[in-house]
Amino acid sequence: MKPVKIALIGLDTSHSIEFPRRMQSPDCSPAWKVDGLQAVSCLSFMTPFTNAEVLQKRRDQLEQWGVKVTENFDEAVTDCDAIMIEINDPVPHLDYFTRCAALRKPIFLDKPLADSYQNGKKIVDLAEKHQIPVMSASSLRFAAGLVEACQAVPAPDQAAVYGPLGIPAAGEGIIWYGVHCFEMLQRAMGQGALRVDARRDASGVVTIVEYPERRRGIVVLTEGDYTYGGTLRRKERAHSYVVDGALIYTEELRQIRDFFRTGTASLTL
Repeated sequence: MKPVKIALIGLDTSHSIEFPRRMQSPDCSPAWKVDGLQAVSCLSFMTPFTNAEVLQKRRDQLEQWGVKVTENFDEAVTDCDAIMIEINDPVPHLDYFTRCAALRKPIFLDKPLADSYQNGKKIVDLAEKHQIPVMSASSLRFAAGLVEACQAVPAPDQAAVYGPLGIPAAGEGIIWYGVHCFEMLQRAMGQGALRVDARRDASGVVTIVEYPERRRGIVVLTEGDYTYGGTLRRKERAHSYVVDGALIYTEELRQIRDFFRTGTASLTL
């Protein structure tokens, strides 16, 4: 089977390196390798989350792996089967998604979906208008420890997850980096939240999410603490986990590969 040819949009995030590394780096560890995908091009541009030196370093790395790096959008998307929007700054997500959606190719839009609910809704509406498959997810959703916890305690009554409240170069950290923990929570609790209450203090942000049938989720985001984990509980059963980040990009990329091949994202698993 021929590999799916990928156009990367954005170079202001390490994801633009980490995903191609797992696709085609000659010295990629076999444990990290994901077959069936090939990054062929990357659109590079400046955002508040990077600088010229970082962009050049990443460009050099991608070109060593056979990826064509360009500043021209049309050139970047000409010879691809699918698109991965990898922009650290969520502000331009809507703009680039609008341009990519018109091409009617499958799109993976990296976290977070958008910089606001309103723009996220516009992205969803555009996907429906153009009838294109779209996947957006954090790699933390696929962490092995979380997956095991969900299998041990399916449909928990209570879920408490924790992780970092990142301080972004621009915008709001609870959207930009807090999304990782909220995706862990949704993986455990599913959809259907009724109410969200957030409280900020000197350490970060604590959020309580209310669900039907007296179910509750708690998200603790702490500034400067970059460990992830949580506990799922149901009646007399509980399972705690700590995320091992070694394979989270690989696990997510496998999901992305399957999505590009089938047009269906397994985000409710």
